[in-house]
Amino acid sequence: MNPVGVFGGTFDPVHFGHLRMAQEVAEYCGLESVRIIPAGIPPHRNPPHCEASHRMEMAKIATAGNPLFIPDEREVLKTSPCYSVETLLELRAELGPGKPLCLMVGADAFLGFPAWHRWRELFDLAHILVAQRPGFDIHSAITGVLAEEYAARSERDPAALRHFSCGRIVTIDITLLDISASMIRECLAKGASARYLLPEGVLDYIRNHGLYREKHAV
Repeated sequence: MNPVGVFGGTFDPVHFGHLRMAQEVAEYCGLESVRIIPAGIPPHRNPPHCEASHRMEMAKIATAGNPLFIPDEREVLKTSPCYSVETLLELRAELGPGKPLCLMVGADAFLGFPAWHRWRELFDLAHILVAQRPGFDIHSAITGVLAEEYAARSERDPAALRHFSCGRIVTIDITLLDISASMIRECLAKGASARYLLPEGVLDYIRNHGLYREKHAV
């Protein structure tokens, strides 16, 4: 069975860096689909600059026309902080115990795993796909209890993911696109162009709804 990917984040706003990462990781690991899940109330960071409903609509616009991506609104509908382990528990219940499930994260996020809520349970629910910039040596960056988990679970062959429902860690070198949501917000707040940093349809939505104006600047 080809795995289902899970890609969450604030997506404030969603941009080409997000989309390209998800595309490359999905192709490398042979994922059948990727659930794009904007966070409602993220527990580990400051509140998003934009309301959850807007971020969900922008995710829908950005992924339209790509059958690989499936926008998922389960977290934006919640009124309490959203934890990855709870989202994976919901998806596992929906997909069944045997379906391979893959949580997609960047290298920086993965290195912070021990601070995540019930982080060890993530390995019992999904494979972990770690996207890293070319030349980054994640092996030397991992320390402590996470290094122990990585040593026990690291998998070189992405094809092996389809034979297990969870528990493996695969690292993938992706194209480095030096784009960030904060960069885009700063451009928009000062009236500069954010064209070619995010999909044109998303940029139109931002303009039409007056998002990320000066009051939203970091």
